[in-house]
Amino acid sequence: MLNFKNLNIKQIKDIIKEIGLESFYNEYFEWIKKEDKRIRGFLFFTENLAKNLVEELKNKKGDLPLYGIPIAIKDNILVKGEKCTAGSKILENYIATYDATVIKKLKAAGAVIVGKTNMDEFAMGSSTEYSAYFPTFNPFDSSKVPGGSSGGSAAVVGAGLLPIALGSDTGGSIRQPAAFCGIYGLKPTYGAVSRYGLIAMASSLDQIGPLAKDLEDLITLFEVIRGKDPKDSTSVEFPQDKIKETQIKTIGLPKEFFEDADSKISSLILEKIKKTNLKIKEISLKYVKYGIHCYYLIMPAEVSSNLARYEGIRYSKREKGKLWEVYEKTRGKYLGKEVKRRIIIGTFVLSHGYYEAYYLKAQKLRRAIFEDFQNAFKEVDLIISPTSPSLPFNLGEKIEDPLKMYLSDIYTVPVNLAGLPALNIPAGFINGLPVGLQVIGNLFDEYKLFEFAKILEK
Repeated sequence: MLNFKNLNIKQIKDIIKEIGLESFYNEYFEWIKKEDKRIRGFLFFTENLAKNLVEELKNKKGDLPLYGIPIAIKDNILVKGEKCTAGSKILENYIATYDATVIKKLKAAGAVIVGKTNMDEFAMGSSTEYSAYFPTFNPFDSSKVPGGSSGGSAAVVGAGLLPIALGSDTGGSIRQPAAFCGIYGLKPTYGAVSRYGLIAMASSLDQIGPLAKDLEDLITLFEVIRGKDPKDSTSVEFPQDKIKETQIKTIGLPKEFFEDADSKISSLILEKIKKTNLKIKEISLKYVKYGIHCYYLIMPAEVSSNLARYEGIRYSKREKGKLWEVYEKTRGKYLGKEVKRRIIIGTFVLSHGYYEAYYLKAQKLRRAIFEDFQNAFKEVDLIISPTSPSLPFNLGEKIEDPLKMYLSDIYTVPVNLAGLPALNIPAGFINGLPVGLQVIGNLFDEYKLFEFAKILEK
């Protein structure tokens, strides 16, 4: 049997050229199913879909950017004819009736979708332990979490089962698991990638993005999925003048982003960036320390609205009874504890008498956080921070303490509130566990982030 582990896009294309698509996938599925038992990154495999896509590729040119490349998809992104559970029991039997825009683009680029990955229920969590099905294990240590909510996608790429995957990032759900699994993970500028066909959590914060072990593979995947989509009015055409190499002169270190981090993580990151010979400037982002407070008012408010549709009538499982009983029984039985917690918080902050006191103030603070970043980018080209304040933690360590779990995203949520792009870059290891460096750019500065990652690689 071929050794499929840790192959990048180019290596897979070379193998396919040599042995053919069918031979590759006949062996690949047998291998990946066996390998995944160790980390449990996939909720299910889409073998029939993959066979159909392979068949279609026979009539297409081999120079497509993702010709024959296997990809894993987070299970909150719709793939026509396949289940889409969002990691929840309430959608256990839901079959997607259409392809998300990113899926259409992947198919057009020649990608082969091999499975849907595990995630925290409705993308609410930082460890993939809130999945209604089973937890996923960290590929470097099975006693640790892989991060979340895109933990399944990050774990299968980190374990070398395939080169690329898609995740979604509402408050760090691509970057934090990418950091915990030792891979690249990009949260694009809000609007750079269409959200059409993504099961919504918090619509003003959600963004689909790529995960990859290899930087060039990440860039290739991003270029396939980006761009304006008439079906998503928040999406925009990526500015052509931003797709170029730019000289990076100064990088900013916000003191607020290092205060609560593990000292070993901070030291490793500082040591890494000093080797770049770029000018380093200490900056202050006075409002970002309130980012987590702001996020946990705005995000639950949007969650309470977006999840109202899962009431037992249309998409989901259904309990019997009169109308209000159907709502109460269905949501009570099939929604998880963390999802209910966020719906209740969100309903409260939007309720009469509290809207102005909480939600409106949070939106004003969100604007202040955005302006904080804009002022910083007048002085520096990019901003650097740890992706996570801690190393991958033990399974079960934070699941009963929501506040501790929320603080896992303390350095990632301000980026979503400001709509900016940010990239997790693997920075090394401490005690055999991966450390992630987060680099933040101004709006549509993705290629500047890639440039910085290349400097670090050198």
